[in-house]
Amino acid sequence: MKNIYLLIIAFVMIVGAGYFFQLRSNSDKAPYKISANVAAEMMKESANVIVVDVRTPEEYQQGHIENAKLLPLSELEEKASAVIPDKSKKILLYCRSGRRSAVAAELLVNSGYEKVYDFGGINDWKGKLVLAAAERSGTVPYIYSL
Repeated sequence: MKNIYLLIIAFVMIVGAGYFFQLRSNSDKAPYKISANVAAEMMKESANVIVVDVRTPEEYQQGHIENAKLLPLSELEEKASAVIPDKSKKILLYCRSGRRSAVAAELLVNSGYEKVYDFGGINDWKGKLVLAAAERSGTVPYIYSL
């Protein structure tokens, strides 16, 4: 009877270890989930990142991160290669709350993009936002901070 318990415990430990290593290996693959703070640091450290807003044009006009490209989730599969032709570039994705950016991240990875980072929603962004009308008129682009 003791041997059966030992076998069961060993089995559970082996299955648990396998599950842990599977989770660990999946975390090393894109898309990567990062915080808005980490995304802000990546933007500061390198001009070689592409920031993509996957919200609607109306949401984008209400305020977006400076230099973010608008690529609505509804148009992502159709227009991604035109907006982001280099599939090896770092791509930082955001939306309003994080749901659409997560979907967009999976779509981009499945389309062959290698460095896709989802930093969730603009609701978590602590930096300044730009209004689209201010960009067009040439006025001071920083309108407000969240």
